[in-house]
Amino acid sequence: MSKDNESLHYMDEEAKRKKRMKWTIGIIAFVILQVVQALFFVLVIMKFKSPKFRVGEFDVQTLNVGTQASPSFDMSFIAPIRVKNTNWGPFKYDASTVSFTYGGVQVGQAIIPKSKANFKSTKKIDVSVTLSSANLPSTSNLGNELSSGIITLNSQGELKGKVTVMFMFKKTKTSQMNCTMAIDTSTKAVQSLTCK
Repeated sequence: MSKDNESLHYMDEEAKRKKRMKWTIGIIAFVILQVVQALFFVLVIMKFKSPKFRVGEFDVQTLNVGTQASPSFDMSFIAPIRVKNTNWGPFKYDASTVSFTYGGVQVGQAIIPKSKANFKSTKKIDVSVTLSSANLPSTSNLGNELSSGIITLNSQGELKGKVTVMFMFKKTKTSQMNCTMAIDTSTKAVQSLTCK
């Protein structure tokens, strides 16, 4: 074998080695990309979370209150119910109710119709609510609260439904509402509203 043939043979082997190296790097990069995509899919897309179920700030339409000696209240407002879905698929929920209570006694309720909250969005539902203290026992703290000018109410509810991701993965989720609101009787406005 001459020197020219030897050097051509060596260059040919070197070219083949470089080509194999490029293929190996390409295959490794492809595998790493697939692993990263699979991890992203499992850790982000397929992570099912319970949607947030809350009542938002509202304006009191009517408010009639009694006195400290004869404590009572009647109130009406449009409650802005919000269902915030942070999942990568829609949340289809069944009809439900939100109970408004004073001192643990129900004074009114709102009916939430069956619907769905689309992925990464907030479903807004405005429901008419009428509250009355007629069912409160005479031993309640309402007289003291009326003299202070604040009525403290709670709202509780539960929303059950299914989150569907990629049209085939379904998971049942339940959202809880537990909000406390203070209504100022002189201004007929919500003074504070906190939800857990």
